[in-house]
Amino acid sequence: MTAIEPQITLENVTVHYGQRQALHDVSGTFGAGSLTAVAGPNGAGKSTLLKAIAGIIKPRSGTITLCRDCARNIAYMPQNAAIARDFPMSVLMAVCTGFWPEAGNRHGITAAMKARARAALAEVGLAGFENRQIAELSGGQFQRMLFARVMLQDASIILLDEPFAAVDAETTAKLIQILLGWHREGRTIVCVLHDLLLIRKYFPESFLLAGKCLGRGHTHSLFQQKLLSFDLDMAELLGPGESEAHPHHHNHSHDHHDHDHH
Repeated sequence: MTAIEPQITLENVTVHYGQRQALHDVSGTFGAGSLTAVAGPNGAGKSTLLKAIAGIIKPRSGTITLCRDCARNIAYMPQNAAIARDFPMSVLMAVCTGFWPEAGNRHGITAAMKARARAALAEVGLAGFENRQIAELSGGQFQRMLFARVMLQDASIILLDEPFAAVDAETTAKLIQILLGWHREGRTIVCVLHDLLLIRKYFPESFLLAGKCLGRGHTHSLFQQKLLSFDLDMAELLGPGESEAHPHHHNHSHDHHDHDHH
């Protein structure tokens, strides 16, 4: 597969939650091996986009096409805040759930799988945490654990929703290096982010959302065009007159925020 061949293709994707429109007519491609940041204000549909690509929610209209065999080879990491952390489970077993597609067809978690899980935990800086309960972890430790779980999924497409939210600078730096390692391995990574500094420094491609796609392409070019800008209030991305142009996507400030409700 060549680097320019699309691994994910969106064609006029529209998603509704009840009567509310979360995404409107979104199109674009993510090439194989690409590293893309998805940016935009709260309520822009960023989490919705990832869930639609992952197959968790179905579009009302439009199509999402994945390369052959990719649909069964996706790792999706929801926002930290969307995951119930009071479930009684050890860190080691939580990470081993990354083996589920593999282990579910066999006889459960093997000793070799546990060894790989311990190695992944050590790589994210959680050696010695294997027997802790996930409820005992700090926000940063929990996020490290989620990265270790993705490692074990060995996926060709990795979807990350705000993976550096509520994480300190040291942890962010470590997790960024893991993410860049996945990129070097040729995996296709789509990452929802709000930190423009991280986007500009590490993400070659960007996809700008505000209910619809406002811009996509090389990150440097989007900054040059001021579509991404440090002077920009992300809450004002819609700009003047936008609500009139798209009457079904009005009253933006009251839109659904980008996290799950359980």
